Amino acid sequence: MSTRQASSEVDELLNLEPKRKVVDPSQWAVAAPCSSEQFKTRRQQGKPIAREWNHYLSSESMSRTGSTLKSAFKHLKNPSVISLGGGLPLSDYFPFESLSLTISSPEKPNPKNSDSNGANSPLHASKCDISQGRSIYDLSVALNYSQGSGSAQFLRWITEHTEIVHDPPYADWQCTMTVGNTSALDMALRMFTQPGDCVLSDEYTFATAMETAKPMGVKFEGVKMDKEGMRPDSLCQILEGWDRNVHGGSRKPFLLYAIPTGQNPTGATQSLERRRDIYRIAQEHDLIILEDDPYYFLQMNPFSAAETRDSTRLGPQTPAELLKVLVPSYLSIDTDGRVVRMDSFSKVVSPGIRLGWLTAPQQVIEQYKNHTDVSTQGPGGLSQLALFKLLDEHWGHAGYLEWLTHIRNEYTDRRDFMIRACERYLPSVITSWEPAQAGMFQWLAVDWTKHPDANIKSALQIEEEIWLKAISNGALVACGSWFSATGDSTCNEVFYRTTFAAASLDQIEEAVMRFGEALKTCFHLLDTVE
Repeated sequence: MSTRQASSEVDELLNLEPKRKVVDPSQWAVAAPCSSEQFKTRRQQGKPIAREWNHYLSSESMSRTGSTLKSAFKHLKNPSVISLGGGLPLSDYFPFESLSLTISSPEKPNPKNSDSNGANSPLHASKCDISQGRSIYDLSVALNYSQGSGSAQFLRWITEHTEIVHDPPYADWQCTMTVGNTSALDMALRMFTQPGDCVLSDEYTFATAMETAKPMGVKFEGVKMDKEGMRPDSLCQILEGWDRNVHGGSRKPFLLYAIPTGQNPTGATQSLERRRDIYRIAQEHDLIILEDDPYYFLQMNPFSAAETRDSTRLGPQTPAELLKVLVPSYLSIDTDGRVVRMDSFSKVVSPGIRLGWLTAPQQVIEQYKNHTDVSTQGPGGLSQLALFKLLDEHWGHAGYLEWLTHIRNEYTDRRDFMIRACERYLPSVITSWEPAQAGMFQWLAVDWTKHPDANIKSALQIEEEIWLKAISNGALVACGSWFSATGDSTCNEVFYRTTFAAASLDQIEEAVMRFGEALKTCFHLLDTVE
């Protein structure tokens, strides 16, 4: 069998280049309304319908009806209609005539479009690509207003990607674009919570998530963790023993905020068994799971102390191999439609592109879109167009998965490098860690009770002392107390979050060495031989 035949069979098996439905050209017009239902390529028959969530939607969300002006745009699909009703300016008055993007050329992926030598050709877009038949998406559409769900052109790609990777096991799932996961979380909290509510999360969780909720009068309640992240027994204990009087009158939580892959800040990753256990608890207690998963494709090989990888420790090298080793998402086991999944390009393409997407039941997506249409109005058109050119016209689904395979293996090497640096420079008598299983953060524990002043200083005071000394040494790390869901005033442990994503390897080694010197100074270990 030829390589091309084998590749074709793999693509067909994984549906990496799905057979697209025929779409009327009017769908690609300015601000054309759209939904994932138009672009699904797999049959949904036989799958259950998602549960309804009216009993959890906030009064704010239930009262939102969307944008009257944008709802009128559906009539523009009729080419005989002349619009004087919407403020959609002519593209003649946009000061951009064309856009050219030069794509970097790592070893992977293989582009769909390359020259005879295999080199990546620049990607081009202009105002007249649609009218002249060169593309279904151009600057005349991208630079104008759009629906809150984003452009139909790129939503089609997102819908297909979600089918390929997660294939939600209920019928009426939908996708809609976001301007990143933090914005998506902000809107989700406004949709479901009211002042005084509590959201369940890992005991250490993304600081910005808590800071997003706090002005709404919403608190986070931490669930105990182990090396796989959230512990099901602790989750059950909190839910079964919930007492409104103890929690300031807060009703029993029904939102579970989870970062199941490469958990921020700890780097822990839940196994499939752990996810199933937590999902069963969510069913028993009728929880909605907010699955914040920007690090999903940065799942790594087990840590290796060896300086170089041999063939027995190579990570996945093809899209098929990558999809085989990924731990299935909560979305992929969600038969009830109780998962609101937040995806982002921030960690795998670019943070500044400010584009992600939400996958949830149609009811939730419609309410989310109603909010978006009168607030963020969706991601920027240039970001959508750039990603469409890269992911749809240039790489395709298989090429994108090859890119993800490439950076997943790169991050594995960077994680291993940092761990080896920690082994060389951090004093083992007071410092410990579990190698990150995914993501871009390495969590370090410091035994503060061995500090010379532990009898007169608190854990927080010792944490700050070490942090300030590290800064004076020229190394910046993040304090663990910043991520405490119970509030730093109750912290009785000392942790630090470090990243292997933000600096060159030489700088990582130097920063770890400087942090190690700070620890030795604060604990009077400079003369200690380990």
